[in-house]
Amino acid sequence: MTEDAPIKVLLVEDDERLGQLTARYLQSHGVLVTLVGDGIAGQAEALRRQYDCVLLDLMLPGRDGLEVCRNLRDRVDVPVIMLTARGEEADQVIGLEAGADEYVTKPFSARALLARVRAVVRRARGRAGPPQRQLRIGPLVIDEATMAVTRDGAPLDLTAYEFAILRALAERPGRVLSREQLLDLAKGGAELSFDRSIDVHVSRLRAKLGDDARHPRLLKTVRGAGYLLADDDPA
Repeated sequence: MTEDAPIKVLLVEDDERLGQLTARYLQSHGVLVTLVGDGIAGQAEALRRQYDCVLLDLMLPGRDGLEVCRNLRDRVDVPVIMLTARGEEADQVIGLEAGADEYVTKPFSARALLARVRAVVRRARGRAGPPQRQLRIGPLVIDEATMAVTRDGAPLDLTAYEFAILRALAERPGRVLSREQLLDLAKGGAELSFDRSIDVHVSRLRAKLGDDARHPRLLKTVRGAGYLLADDDPA
């Protein structure tokens, strides 16, 4: 996939009018959109073809968005943006824990949605951030050219957003980064998300790093301040 290749998006939305309006707006900005109206067909389509991003409504006939998102996370590595009218923070955390990279509350701005689509695709294609290089922090090797991460030589399966968070911390080893700073560094703007989304993503990242959730020695929590990546080699 080249950097300038058109973005291919799967939009799974049962509100036909909203789906058509959203698809037309994205298409007017060069995005290739496939629109599907239920969860079962949406999951099948996401597994059948390669997409750069899936826009997934939460409340869908046939199979709800949370179940579809979990099933996709088990089988493909594609950025997922959850779309829902339920704006409570607890609902957003549930969506993120199901594997979503982003969470957009209806009614949403089509322009803001386009920006989020471009941001998650840019991260997934490895275009975000400073010039590509290898970072070595303790047992971790982070290759920005391939977005590959290993711990003690063993490869880790990270999402594009988890990689962006890890890279932001690895570029500043031993330094505490607040939630707001991580949102800005990993996403390109703290206004695009909410503070607790970082907690969810860090928790998933910590598990993939093999860190003890209660007593982490690599990706540490500094209570009331934020997170840091230890700059020594944890025993």
